[in-house]
Amino acid sequence: MGHGIAHVAAQAGIAVRIQDTFHGAAKAAIEKIAKNLARGVELGKVTSEARDATLARLTAIDALGEVAKDVDAVIEAVPEVLALKREIFATLDAVAPKHALFATNTSSLPIADIANGLADPSRLVGMHFFNPVHVMKLVEVVRPPKAHPDAVALAVALVEKLGKTPITVADSPGFASSRLGLVIGLEAMRMFEQGVASAADIDTAMKLGYGHPMGPLELTDLVGLDVRLGIAQYLATVLGPGFTPPQILIDKVAAKKLGKKSGEGFYQWSVDGKRLA
Repeated sequence: MGHGIAHVAAQAGIAVRIQDTFHGAAKAAIEKIAKNLARGVELGKVTSEARDATLARLTAIDALGEVAKDVDAVIEAVPEVLALKREIFATLDAVAPKHALFATNTSSLPIADIANGLADPSRLVGMHFFNPVHVMKLVEVVRPPKAHPDAVALAVALVEKLGKTPITVADSPGFASSRLGLVIGLEAMRMFEQGVASAADIDTAMKLGYGHPMGPLELTDLVGLDVRLGIAQYLATVLGPGFTPPQILIDKVAAKKLGKKSGEGFYQWSVDGKRLA
């Protein structure tokens, strides 16, 4: 998700710094962005001049403490681990300018819990992007109780600058999109598990019958089965058994069949990201 957010921000004319804890990952992110832009040029959706200007606005940074100096906004997009997110924001809190907006790309964790411990928790909001970021138009702006109205307004304005459509939701479990989307995804998994239909036919039903651009099982492969399992387990705890993950999801994650990123989930995927079966 991080490289996708960096992509749309740089394309919107914003200077972007990318930092990742894994050595070389930030540079690899820029390489992914370059490939996506090259594809856009091939399709006639991006000019070569716009591609070059976008890439010129991207900088890979090694140290977390360096990435937030003299910035106006920081968007975090690390795995859904509360302790990790809080640790990152604690580091950022010590170096980022006091006026800088803090945003987390969490899809389910309480924003208020992530903000706990910040010197000024009112500057942290949720900005939940969707994958692939450079294609998907929606961004949820999540408003925790302590968020300053100016921080929420700035996040909404930033989403609009990125060419996306914002919706503003309260800081409740699963927000709006994760809660709704997961219900469909989990039921699709149960149907597949019970032999109701193949993964492809279940997805086709939602695409052609309900106009979804992507079926729930293919979307799960794209998001990551481990990510969906984590969200389901959390929502089952706070909202009830309706979100209990099906055994097939638990088993696939245990077998490291995590979807597109591992080459197999509910479908098979090639190394270049194309669906095989």
